[in-house]
Amino acid sequence: MRRVVVTGIGAVTPVGNDMKTTWDNLVNGVSGIDFIPEERFSTEGLKVKIAGLVKNFEPEKYFEKKEIRKNDLYTQFAVAAATEAVEDSGIIGNIESEKFGVYVGSGIGGLESFYTNSINMEKFGARKVSPFFIPMMISNMASGTIAIRFKAKGPCVPIVTACATGANAIGEAFHAVKDGYCDAVITGGAEAAVSPLAIAGFQNCKALTTRNDPKTASIPFDKNRDGFVMGEGGACMILEEYEHAKNRGAKIYAEIAGYGNTCDAHHITAPDSTAEVPANAIKTAMKEAGVTGEEDWYWNAHGTSTHLNDVTETKAIKIALGENAYNVNISSTKSMTGHLFGATGALEAIVCTMVLKNGVIPPTIGYSEKDEECDLNYTPGKAVKRDVTVAASTNLGFGGHNACLIFKKYKED
Repeated sequence: MRRVVVTGIGAVTPVGNDMKTTWDNLVNGVSGIDFIPEERFSTEGLKVKIAGLVKNFEPEKYFEKKEIRKNDLYTQFAVAAATEAVEDSGIIGNIESEKFGVYVGSGIGGLESFYTNSINMEKFGARKVSPFFIPMMISNMASGTIAIRFKAKGPCVPIVTACATGANAIGEAFHAVKDGYCDAVITGGAEAAVSPLAIAGFQNCKALTTRNDPKTASIPFDKNRDGFVMGEGGACMILEEYEHAKNRGAKIYAEIAGYGNTCDAHHITAPDSTAEVPANAIKTAMKEAGVTGEEDWYWNAHGTSTHLNDVTETKAIKIALGENAYNVNISSTKSMTGHLFGATGALEAIVCTMVLKNGVIPPTIGYSEKDEECDLNYTPGKAVKRDVTVAASTNLGFGGHNACLIFKKYKED
């Protein structure tokens, strides 16, 4: 049985352009949600005026100037996060290219490129459509670009499962290493879909909060929640076969031990309120990880701040863990970042590894009024010191996709 460990992490998020800054801000309850600045785009005519945006991002750190205009922002975020993870791991020069994979997904892909080029086509005709439009738009280009950048010639698989994308990408990468297809994988997700078109679409399907107060907009599990906040960013980790990592003296954050993947087969946007199917994803991950639910747990919840998601996820945790669910510290880092779509599962998985390594649990900020249907410990307001041995994350996506990842505190043989 091949063990799989996390040996590198990287992120570009609304609360930091690297993982250290992101982690420090999450632990300290710093929110990256704010009003969308006019220089990004005008929110005139939109009900929603806020988002979790990446700030002061410098693509020239990762691309030559001429390359920037050839890559959609979601690909730029992915490459930045992957670069940090690769450098953090020290994997380059220590891996055969044929055994080095990339599993990086995006829930939507290059929506900004699609939006901009559609406007150009309508206003000015075909001659104003970028020759790079198609590769900028398609959802596989982040993974392809990362593979080219780091000469990863093993499996290159972009996952697209809406809000579960990042978690599914990591889970499938975990199995690729565990089953021997790769010795190491760059895995995660990226998204840059905050645009007038996306906001209009989400607000019109009643998914977004229209409470344009950055401090009270994203309040997962709170009784007054009324929708999620859009966010953007990229997050990647290096998964590596344990003996391979050990032999080269790699730094190890945590061990990834379990993965569950199910579909509600119920509704295009709403979760099945019984929560039985996401609970089955959790149970599957628990079985693979060899855990019972009675260990000391941390749980990074999907926690979108929508009524249906938060209630369903709470039920799923209770079904899977039983009474021990009440002993778990849960938090939703979306209270600070907003919903990063294809990147969200990846970032939240990284948070799990940091909790295991550092013994500190980030809070759910903005939580003030208990919902009788959400009655677990959501770590409100402030970070908590706790030395847990198991950390889980769950993600639920449009289309009924459910994913659960389970990590364990790293222990040598």
